[in-house]
Amino acid sequence: MNIQIFSKSKCFDTKKAERWFKERRIKFQAVDLKKYGMSRGELTSVKNVVGLEALIDQKHPDAVLLRYLAYDADKFEKLLDDPTLLNTPIVRNGKQATVGYHPEIWETWT
Repeated sequence: MNIQIFSKSKCFDTKKAERWFKERRIKFQAVDLKKYGMSRGELTSVKNVVGLEALIDQKHPDAVLLRYLAYDADKFEKLLDDPTLLNTPIVRNGKQATVGYHPEIWETWT
């Protein structure tokens, strides 16, 4: 398994996700979205699994602006430009991915 956890620094669900993997002694790579962001390929891979709407952090002040963008491609570009708009944690395992805290899905990965 090659687990990546993409997160923002003060996300409570990310802390829970990291603890879940640590308790099971599953190694993961933590990636700070504010510092490193996500590559186009990584974001595309996650979007293909969970859908574009699941990626948007509805609590972010600029999330309302995304609703007014007509095309999904424009929304996708905005998420690439500003990774703080992403809902976290984003947990990837190869081509599998989740957004949010989903131990019931991670359990099937092991």
